[in-house]
Amino acid sequence: MLDRFPSRMPGGRRDQAEQHAALPGETPRSDVMLRVDHLTFAAGGRTIIDDVSFDLQHDGVSVVMGPNGAGKSVLIRLLHGLLNPTSGDIRWDGLPLEKVPPHSQALVFQRPVLLRRTVAANLDFVLKLQGRKDREQRDALLELAGLLDRADQQARALSGGEQQRLALVRALALQPDVLFLDEPTASLDPASVQRIETILLNARNAGTKIILVTHDIGQARRLADDVVFIHDGRIVEQQSAEGFFAQPTSRAAAAYLSGSLVL
Repeated sequence: MLDRFPSRMPGGRRDQAEQHAALPGETPRSDVMLRVDHLTFAAGGRTIIDDVSFDLQHDGVSVVMGPNGAGKSVLIRLLHGLLNPTSGDIRWDGLPLEKVPPHSQALVFQRPVLLRRTVAANLDFVLKLQGRKDREQRDALLELAGLLDRADQQARALSGGEQQRLALVRALALQPDVLFLDEPTASLDPASVQRIETILLNARNAGTKIILVTHDIGQARRLADDVVFIHDGRIVEQQSAEGFFAQPTSRAAAAYLSGSLVL
């Protein structure tokens, strides 16, 4: 279980943020983990993310939803630093993105990217990066993923659901403050979806901030604490999951939840 993980290493983003002085005119808000101001990203002559501003709190699962082509995947890649914005500002605990410690965040893609090694060696590689060559911890992660009996098997020979579970616990081995997931259960069988959702809820309860992109409304209902709804590159609604699913305030979100096409 996640409570068997060692406590977070010192020197992470939260430790640095405690020492970070507020900028002139800036009011410190310890409850805000992520602050995005006027974020824009354009490519190929098209604006994909259009002047987006929003905050996310430290705790819980924040779900990013919206129709295909709305900009969801591009948004989380900007937040994680895989893409550079055309303009705007991203701050994590008051720190600009370029000063965020590299291993304080992790990203799991829709299609898992695994090393050409055994299941166990994929985890050993990440633990070694952290300076923690710990077989007991590795086996606890494999048990969490339901893969302990596959430890010596080649990772790329696993089924799709098993590969995604391995990618997920490998990301959690970094002990990230923030875990991004981009459609992690798309096309997976129900048993794999359930296991992945259980791992995510355990991570959330252990203090990891989850930012999840999903098109699965049922999954969003099961996991979300709050919802960011994006349409045509703009945030058109952000509220608690309870409020969003009970009474969406935007026409686009209401149409999306009803199953209508959102153009």
